[in-house]
Amino acid sequence: MNDATSTRLTLFNFWVAFGAFGLACFFGMYQVLERSGLFAFLQSPAVYFASVSTHGVLMAFVLTTFFIMGFGYYTAAHSLGQPVWNPRLAWTGYGVCVGGVVLAAIPLLLGKASVLYTFYPPIQANVFFYIGATLLVVGSWFWCAIMLVMLARWKKDHPGETVPLPMFATVANALLWLWTSLGVALESVFQLLPWALGLTDTIDVGLARTLFAWTLHPIVYFWLIPAYIALYCYVPQAAGGKLFSDVLARTAFVLILVLGLPIGFHHLYMDPEQAVGWKFLHMVGTFAVAIPTLLTGFTVIASLELAGRRQGGAGLFGWIGALPWKNPMVLAAILSLLMLVLGGFGGIVNASYAMNAMVHNTAWVPGHFHLIFAGTVVTMYLAIAYQLWPRLVGRKLYSEDLPLVQLWGWFIGMVVMTTPWHILGLLGQPRRISAVQYNSVLTLSWDPYESLMVIGGFILLVSACQFVYILYKTQTAGETLEAEPAAADDAVRPPPAWLNGFTLWNRVILVLMVLSYGYPILQFFVLKTYNPSAWGY
Repeated sequence: MNDATSTRLTLFNFWVAFGAFGLACFFGMYQVLERSGLFAFLQSPAVYFASVSTHGVLMAFVLTTFFIMGFGYYTAAHSLGQPVWNPRLAWTGYGVCVGGVVLAAIPLLLGKASVLYTFYPPIQANVFFYIGATLLVVGSWFWCAIMLVMLARWKKDHPGETVPLPMFATVANALLWLWTSLGVALESVFQLLPWALGLTDTIDVGLARTLFAWTLHPIVYFWLIPAYIALYCYVPQAAGGKLFSDVLARTAFVLILVLGLPIGFHHLYMDPEQAVGWKFLHMVGTFAVAIPTLLTGFTVIASLELAGRRQGGAGLFGWIGALPWKNPMVLAAILSLLMLVLGGFGGIVNASYAMNAMVHNTAWVPGHFHLIFAGTVVTMYLAIAYQLWPRLVGRKLYSEDLPLVQLWGWFIGMVVMTTPWHILGLLGQPRRISAVQYNSVLTLSWDPYESLMVIGGFILLVSACQFVYILYKTQTAGETLEAEPAAADDAVRPPPAWLNGFTLWNRVILVLMVLSYGYPILQFFVLKTYNPSAWGY
């Protein structure tokens, strides 16, 4: 379906998303240069932490939120075959999000909100940062509401029919975001904003960190689900085959939704405000959420094998060479899965209650995080852009070869940059510091890895600039694209009812969230763990 409203909404959201992405990469390059200690003239703790905070917000909140909203509008309109419900509400949400970004950007760029993208108290940002972040979240809820209404209206008009897989996953993501963003919303409205406005003199840091943990890890799956949608819905067709199993795909999305929410305490292993038993419970849940990742890896690789063998690949591994490696979507899928395997190994270490102590707050953590987010997630975002941009602007992709060079560059740069971080973490280099010049014999072993980190950062910056250039040239100088016939969906066996809706799963989530966060949050009020009067307030 060619819906002009969904096209405009997608484009406007993508422009903000990829503009933030390009800007964030320049901040990232400055950070690796400054942190390396190789360029003394760049060293400035104030500038460094302002840069880190802006880079993190642009990547983790702006790129992701606007990309997911834009991709969601496109997916809903085209998979359901209906226009976007209530365009005025959609544009209002977009405006609220943009306004929030502008408000948050001002103190970030002025160095008045150098609190990193996690903005943990007791470090305090300017109040406009908190207002802007809150508006970004609230604006995204408009998108969530539109996705839910569009699904409900479609199911009413198509009783008993199977919800298209892309829309099923998109709604799962909207529900996940509504559930998980509630934690940071409560923290912001009832703690951070009153504190920043001077209405309260102090803040319960333990409660704030607990509420943010509610959001901190599930947000990773909010970022990841669009990448999984592409892996399940775009990659098999691009490879010349079909999806191995629709039921396994739906099961994976449901498991991500249900298991990905109540596991935030593995970010609080070293914090005293939660008991060991609650941390252990969340650790078990964290390992369980590896199941949908394994299902995804199996299903996508099986789909690729089907495509490779359909195109003549023989023998045990012959199908790999038979795949269309020159297709950006296929190449991105292979590279992103490789980084998912590497990053997933690091995630197992981070999630382990005992092993986490070895790497906690070391350079290992950003190494793992960048492999999963900037590696797996962003790589698939780039591939989705290459897939959709010609359809959005009505022009052919500017170059067939440059996207492949760009994707390989992003992969190589990410591996070159994050591998030293993992090693430096094991060598004891801390994270969240602005420089590593300790002038000790122990830190001499860090030097070669710092140089590699800089090389990887430079490769990534070049790749990011190539990506923005490709999109710009496609929109302004690409050849006119002829209308493509709609691809016929492969007929699938109707899934069971519990894989065709979310009523049951919302009830399950409610129970799990009460069990996981009920007492850990109530304890701050029941046990009076926080008493401002004891400090003279």
